[in-house]
Amino acid sequence: MGLVLRILLLLVAAALGALGAFALLRPQPRPLPDPPALVLQMREVTRLETLEVSLYKKVNFSPEPTASDALWKDVINWAAYSLRTPRGRAIVFADVHLGYDFQRIDTSSLQVSGTRVDVVLPPVEVKVVIRPGETEIIDSNLDSQETAHLLERARIAFEREVSMDARLKERARQSAERSLRALFLSLGFTEVRFVERLAPASPG
Repeated sequence: MGLVLRILLLLVAAALGALGAFALLRPQPRPLPDPPALVLQMREVTRLETLEVSLYKKVNFSPEPTASDALWKDVINWAAYSLRTPRGRAIVFADVHLGYDFQRIDTSSLQVSGTRVDVVLPPVEVKVVIRPGETEIIDSNLDSQETAHLLERARIAFEREVSMDARLKERARQSAERSLRALFLSLGFTEVRFVERLAPASPG
C-alpha cells in the first residue's frame, strides 16, 4: 500500500511539474496597443491603399472678356474679343485619387474595448491630376493662358463629378477598411468595426 501511495505522489508531482513548465514556457499574449499607439501606427502606414482611376472628359471653353478700370481699355478688349472670339474644345484626361488623410486621425477617432476597436474614418479626399500631354485638342484658338484656364476648368469639373460619385467613394472606403483591418488584426485585435460615430464612453 505504501508503494502505491508513493507512485501516486510521484505521478501527481510529475503532473504538477509539467503544468508549471507549460505555464512558464507557453508564449505570453502580446499586450494590445492603447489608442495613442494605434494612432501612431495608422499614421506610419506609408501608403494606405488609395483608389486611383483614370477619366477623360470633353470640355468646351469660351471665356467672357474681362473688365478693367479704364473705359477705353474695355472698348479695346471688346474689339479684340469680337475679332477673335476665344474658344476651345478638347478631350482632357486626368488621374483621380480618392483616399484618406490619416494625419488627421487622433484618439477621438478610435475606441478600444477589450480586443475590439471602433474606428471613425475622416472624410474621403479627392485629388485630380490633369495629364496635359494626353490632352487632345479638337478645335482651339486659345493662347497659353486661356489653355491653362481650360485645363483648370476641366480639373474642377472632374473633382466635382468624382466628389458626388457615391460608387467611387464607397470603393475608396472599402479599400481603406481592408488595409486598416489588416493592420489592427496584425496588432492582436480580433474585431474591427468602422462606424459613423463612437459610442458614448461608459461612466466611471
